[in-house]
Amino acid sequence: MAAPSDQKATIIDGKAVAQTIRSEIAEEVRLLSEKYGKVPGLAVVIVGGRKDSQSYVSMKRKACAEVGIKSFDIDLPEQVSEAELISKVHELNAMPDVHGILVQLPLPKHINEEKVLGEISLEKDVDGFHPLNIGKLAMKGRDPLFLPCTPKGCLELLKRSGVTIKGKRAVVVGRSNIVGLPVSLLLLKADATVTIVHSHTPDPESIVREADIVIAAAGQAMMIKGSWIKPGAAVIDVGTNAVDDSTKKSGYRNTLDGAKRVIEL
Repeated sequence: MAAPSDQKATIIDGKAVAQTIRSEIAEEVRLLSEKYGKVPGLAVVIVGGRKDSQSYVSMKRKACAEVGIKSFDIDLPEQVSEAELISKVHELNAMPDVHGILVQLPLPKHINEEKVLGEISLEKDVDGFHPLNIGKLAMKGRDPLFLPCTPKGCLELLKRSGVTIKGKRAVVVGRSNIVGLPVSLLLLKADATVTIVHSHTPDPESIVREADIVIAAAGQAMMIKGSWIKPGAAVIDVGTNAVDDSTKKSGYRNTLDGAKRVIEL
């Protein structure tokens, strides 16, 4: 049931949920270390100097440190060749202490993302982008070895915040391979009725207005207006946009995409 029109927005505290999950993972890592004398190892590969990619990679490495996962940092220049990048992936595939490999997307235009991702060992494809993992995600009754982390985080955030997904109308704004498409598939697997809004969708406002759940992943700041969100809807804002800011140590700050309010279901 939709909330009354005068209901105040309830902010879903993503930081609090993330901290709870990190505490749970830290305990699991501690138990693994005690039992087997080893901890999980995650290799994060970044190519070039995109500000948004640097921000995401920094957060991933910080999260590893917080929970006790060993981080393998691979920073490659923008001009690295496709062959050199694939060679590095093969090297990581062969390393027994590396249990997961993340290649930060997007890659420079001279590198074929599909080819690079296809070279990651299926057993180490913790980003869930290997064709076999994505293929199983798209099929009813099949379970991939790994799920794309940001889409999985969206679903986890909704579930831990008490948002009902089954039977609800969900709208995903954006259709990228990284977030939009996989989060749509996850919502579908959770029995939501899913619509994708993209750059060629006519009158996106009318579609968003009907949504019980909105996942904003368009990569365009302020695309979704607060007035588009119906009372009682839940909004997850996925993206960040880098804006130059000389007052910040990094030289930029991140702004949220999409809607600026979250209303509890």
